[in-house]
Amino acid sequence: MNKVEIKATRPVMPELSSYVQEIQSIWASGIMTNNGEKVKKFGEMLADYLKCKNVDLFVNGHSALLLAIKAMDLEGEVITSPFTFVSTTNAIIQSGLTPVFGDIDESYNLCPDGIEELITSNTCAIITPHIFGIPCDVERIEEIAKKYGLKVIYDGAQAFGTRIKGKAVCAYGDITMFSFHAIKVFNSIEGGALVYQDSALHRSLELCRNFGVSYGEESNDVLACGMNAKMNEFQAAMGIVNLPLHDTEVAKRKRLAQMYCECLKDIEGIHTYSYKKDIDYNYAYFPIKVTEEYGMSRDELWKKLKGFGIETRKLYDKLTCDYSCYKNRDYVRKTEYADRIKDITLDLPMYGTLVDEEIIDICRIIKELR
Repeated sequence: MNKVEIKATRPVMPELSSYVQEIQSIWASGIMTNNGEKVKKFGEMLADYLKCKNVDLFVNGHSALLLAIKAMDLEGEVITSPFTFVSTTNAIIQSGLTPVFGDIDESYNLCPDGIEELITSNTCAIITPHIFGIPCDVERIEEIAKKYGLKVIYDGAQAFGTRIKGKAVCAYGDITMFSFHAIKVFNSIEGGALVYQDSALHRSLELCRNFGVSYGEESNDVLACGMNAKMNEFQAAMGIVNLPLHDTEVAKRKRLAQMYCECLKDIEGIHTYSYKKDIDYNYAYFPIKVTEEYGMSRDELWKKLKGFGIETRKLYDKLTCDYSCYKNRDYVRKTEYADRIKDITLDLPMYGTLVDEEIIDICRIIKELR
């Protein structure tokens, strides 16, 4: 078999000329940060795109998640998923909260069936990701949260553009965080956003992302113990020119995902995700499960594909509760299915500039390796 060169992911980038045109006015104004015109414009564009009133921008998704937790004034235990990028767990720990790790289900997300048994008198919230751009069972989680009086914060770092029954994924929960990191389906180079239901949170979030200092007020007072989490004008400019490209990028990824599903469906031991009709996915990733029927392990397949020049990712081959910095802590964890899934999940290349021939090559090699 001939060797090919296929990356695991590539950033969505606009035409250079459109970005240069967008940033020219930054030189004219001399304003590069501190809630400039680009940030304001980008925030308005996002609010319109998402059909959500409350959108605040941040320098990155992790800072946004930290400040979401701070704004909710949470104390105690939070139920979360360990099958995620470490940022989710880090934010919980850094906020002085105790994570309680629940199991996941076939969606790769926190399983609602196991949440109630994890709730104690110390539980204050559910903070969990929408992994791979696949949404959690938001309706079940909302029912449980209302029953027990819990707050819900979604780590939607990978889920920008995903819609449930026609509504943006951020329409659910108290707050949703989006990441606009370069490798996301939609990016502003780096960046993040919080979308939330309670307009009263805006004042707190505005202060906390700017050292506790209020924009535009002539005062030397500091009103909150904040941090520097402001998005700058260059990030916002990239978001402005990239946002009109987003739906086209998702449409390309959807077609590629359909090709993957069709080409891989008859390979024993290779299992693709079963996409639901009432959800518009953003196809941030294309995960497969590699089971024993395939004849080799996930790690062996990853290594062999790498040898053919095909980059894939083992997300997440270690649960966050097993990282060195956390594994010696005394946490509650019920993660039986997650413990298995972490060893068999492989993310195949997925980005809009992949061509049909590359998808066919990847699937052909997977089939011939069996």
